[in-house]
Amino acid sequence: MAALLDHAVRTLFGHDHSVDAWRNLVHPGETVSLKVNTLGGRGISTNVQLVAAICERLQQASVKPADITIWDRDSVELERAGFHVAIGGDRVQCYGTDRVGYEQELSAYGSVGSLLSKILTQRSNVLINVPVLKDHDGAGVTIALKNMYGVINNPNKYHPNGCNPYVADLNMLPEIRSRMRLTICDATTALYEGGPAYKPEHSWSANTLIVSQDPVALDHTGWQIIERKRAEKGLKTLEAEERAPGYIATAADAEHRLGTNDPKKISLIEV
Repeated sequence: MAALLDHAVRTLFGHDHSVDAWRNLVHPGETVSLKVNTLGGRGISTNVQLVAAICERLQQASVKPADITIWDRDSVELERAGFHVAIGGDRVQCYGTDRVGYEQELSAYGSVGSLLSKILTQRSNVLINVPVLKDHDGAGVTIALKNMYGVINNPNKYHPNGCNPYVADLNMLPEIRSRMRLTICDATTALYEGGPAYKPEHSWSANTLIVSQDPVALDHTGWQIIERKRAEKGLKTLEAEERAPGYIATAADAEHRLGTNDPKKISLIEV
């Protein structure tokens, strides 16, 4: 896993040595949080070994272990996915928002008004997004952009209309946008149908990482990977099922400008 991560990061940043790439990304004294995705349980959650490799590289880049936090919305979900809750001391921290709560003041943009996790606001100078590549029964796909539903108190409000424009509006919140520095999508095991819960009969070992600083480009690319697998399995396209992820285009539009979904502008390097 560490070798796969190193190869992806070196290629993305054009460095011969992966630690040099990390040193350009994060700096000593910064608090770095890794927002994982553990909603689906052990079968379709962010890989524990991948997160361990990221934490090792961050420390090699001179980030103190106690300044690194692995997190999601709920500590029990983290443990079910194979993570060990750790709070305090000089070690890497790992816990859910349930342990610290949400800010009291509302953060709002467009259609979204939410309370943000104190882990994001108080423990994250740098946010590294570590989502999973998977199908979603309402939103079409849930990858980088939608993983931010796990940082707010009221994600249940934002599922109508395939989560559009809510996903795009949420990612416009300055507390998220200003901290987001890198997305490392875990596609070692991916889900092409029946998500977001784990459906072993609809998962496959893609043995892939998708790494980008543009979450829109990453989501568009991940969507196409899922569509290719669906076609291989004889399933309809997400558009034919009336659940194409329209929020990706919204995130790229002139109002949001969170990245690009134009294949002609996406430099896709497959290694």
